Amino acid sequence: MRTIRWSAGLIVIAVGLLAALPASAQSFRVQCPQSTVTHPPVLDPTTGLPVFVEPAYIGPTSFTTAVAGPGTGNGGFQVPSGNVNGVIKCQQISGGDGYATTADGHQTYMFSFGPLSGLANIAAGNPNGLFDAGTGTVTPDVFNTVFSGVLLPGDPATTDSASDSGTAWSQGSGATGSPFTFNGAIGLTPDADCVAANAAAAAAGSSTVPCPNTPMSGPNFGLDGHVDPRSIMDVGVMNGNIPAPLITMDEDDELFLTLTNVGMLMRPDLFEQHTVHFHGYPNASAFYDGVPDASVAINIGGSFTYYYLAPDAGTYFWHCHITPPEHLQMGMVGQLYVRARQNRVPANANLYTARAAQDTDPRTACVSTNDILCSNNQPLTNGVLVATGNAVTRAASGNYLYNDGDGSSYYDVEYPIQMHGFDPNFHFVGMTFNPEAFADMKDKYWLLNGRSYPDTSTPGPLATQSSDGAVHYSQPLATIINIPAGKRAALRLVNLSVTEYHTLGTLGLKMYVVGYNAKLLRDQAGNNTGYLTNSITLGGGESLDVILDSCLVRPATTSGATDYTSCTTPLPSGSVFYLYTPNLDHLANDAENFGGEMAEIHIN
Repeated sequence: MRTIRWSAGLIVIAVGLLAALPASAQSFRVQCPQSTVTHPPVLDPTTGLPVFVEPAYIGPTSFTTAVAGPGTGNGGFQVPSGNVNGVIKCQQISGGDGYATTADGHQTYMFSFGPLSGLANIAAGNPNGLFDAGTGTVTPDVFNTVFSGVLLPGDPATTDSASDSGTAWSQGSGATGSPFTFNGAIGLTPDADCVAANAAAAAAGSSTVPCPNTPMSGPNFGLDGHVDPRSIMDVGVMNGNIPAPLITMDEDDELFLTLTNVGMLMRPDLFEQHTVHFHGYPNASAFYDGVPDASVAINIGGSFTYYYLAPDAGTYFWHCHITPPEHLQMGMVGQLYVRARQNRVPANANLYTARAAQDTDPRTACVSTNDILCSNNQPLTNGVLVATGNAVTRAASGNYLYNDGDGSSYYDVEYPIQMHGFDPNFHFVGMTFNPEAFADMKDKYWLLNGRSYPDTSTPGPLATQSSDGAVHYSQPLATIINIPAGKRAALRLVNLSVTEYHTLGTLGLKMYVVGYNAKLLRDQAGNNTGYLTNSITLGGGESLDVILDSCLVRPATTSGATDYTSCTTPLPSGSVFYLYTPNLDHLANDAENFGGEMAEIHIN
């Protein structure tokens, strides 16, 4: 029983429930606007269509006050007037329940979030630290597309070879076709009623447009957020994984995240609401915070779109906030991270100057002389403020974990790693009767990205024959860490456990800790307080940003700073190290040894 492989539910039961659930009971919708007040449309001069590319960061967005309407003078809202940073991102997820199938064939009950956008990215996983692979967060031009194929129950993320790796896609019955590459919103379809009403109004010469927000031409013809509930149910109730779908964005992005509650497939006697709460995330509005006391909760058969403006860079996580200990323990928890503006600074530009420019942005300014809680100050070198003339420049490749101003958080590849565990007894009780004994909750399975060793170091999705007799693929996010010789790997570590502290260590390969709980480790004077270690320990709800360096000796730049993009003495290619927990009881799966929280680090 090495690996926990999740498959949400039984097809026979799913079809039966779908037949019993009329479409009129659904209120599934998605929202992914082409433009907003903060991000006005940027049109391609050739095609005239909107384009969605992260612009280079050359300074903060400038704003001007717009006139709100007749008679309002200058009392309107602010609109960008220059240097518009970030773009719009969208994601769709389902919330429900199902079964988790372990490697020995046993099944256990779970609650889960499933992906309903970016399915090809998610099915392909993130085995090589690829930028944006493994996430369901996409731009509107990708999200607002209609799938032209036929979705069968359970398709596509849990179906045979449903990946973007070039392997033929099996459509459940054994037939093969093209590789599955669709990353748009599942179920999105033209609103037939609006299309017909608009056409009838136009034919009658009426000036009244029944559905003014429904584009009647172009690539978004007839799309107004209307979705086909059958597609949502077919895919949503069969797609559950732990951890939940990865969410990624860049500073200055706007994210529209739609949660659709597809219901309790295994416990139809339950009427569980679900929410999304971004843990440790400075949300601008409590309405979108996901805590039901101060915001909304989504009932079965409904959808709700959360809105977020990306805050400071760092590693966070998200979870359901309905009876959190229960829903987190049952599986409704995942990771998200925000990438730094410094990644978008043009190559060879001065990082110190770019960092200083950010302090003129009132939304994200971090100046310790004005805010004693702010410790993300301009960098120091040997106690002296880095001068503009000798600061580090933006590397031609690679990225940065934070807006450090000196390149110290540079990395070449990145890996999200989520520490988690679960108590099978608690899951069993949740499957049979309520209430659960929260005081007796005790994790017995120990997981990295939902897997246990050696399957943590198996690239690609894992296959399990489920109760429907078919082979399904799940757990696409491996933990095997591949570092090119002489390069740096960023590990985004979060502890998603409800009950346990988790410790991870390395032998022969030092960890450089640069961020804690989405904050760059730097004091109020600008001194770098990052540190080298061989092990880290996190409590539930904490995160760390760690860099593993496969170079033994790096040269210095002309200004004396370390050049993290060059290597004088790399580690030998072919070397293998281990990321593992020194807690021996965490190197097991319940009563079975030789598993748990361990993964391989390959220098290649």
